[in-house]
Amino acid sequence: MAGHRSSIGLLVATGIFFALYPMLRPYSSEVGIDGADALGSPLWVAAHTSAMLGFIALALAVRAMRAGAVAETTTWIGVGLVLPYYGAETFALNALGTKAVDTGDYPLLDLAEPIRNGPVQMVMFGAGLILVAVGVVAVARGIGSWQAYVFAAGFVLFLPQFYAPPALRVAHGLLIVIGAALLAASRLPARQEISTMTGA
Repeated sequence: MAGHRSSIGLLVATGIFFALYPMLRPYSSEVGIDGADALGSPLWVAAHTSAMLGFIALALAVRAMRAGAVAETTTWIGVGLVLPYYGAETFALNALGTKAVDTGDYPLLDLAEPIRNGPVQMVMFGAGLILVAVGVVAVARGIGSWQAYVFAAGFVLFLPQFYAPPALRVAHGLLIVIGAALLAASRLPARQEISTMTGA
């Protein structure tokens, strides 16, 4: 019972954090004054911190759901590979944006490219997101409910959504929060008791 309660809370937290991420994130061309304003905004830090907290909550939710060693190990390794990239994205790019705003030295934003797109960080980030997707799909297979597959779909689409326009990125965040809410609701103790009593 305690495991159900903790997994419900962690699923809800996961959904909220990943919904906030694209909603709070400033969108711009990320060059010139508009880019500096976006990267230097407190909302940039808030949005990307929400994503990091979402991944941490996800890893803890997978553990609380006791979805199996493969699901848990794969998800945890994936989250571990993703978080360093988000740390640089959150704090290094914000520092660049803030400095550019303060000094008017907008060519500083050119440093965003090597911070983001070096081969090591790109491989780590891409592999991490793939492993997270594999882990959450393993969770869905273990649980076997349609709600779990809706939740997993958000993480299967996590890497592709980076290439989508802002509106679709916000929709992706809503998909994760909806999937998380559905999966959390399916694990409510009352529903478990009703299923046991009816033999369902």
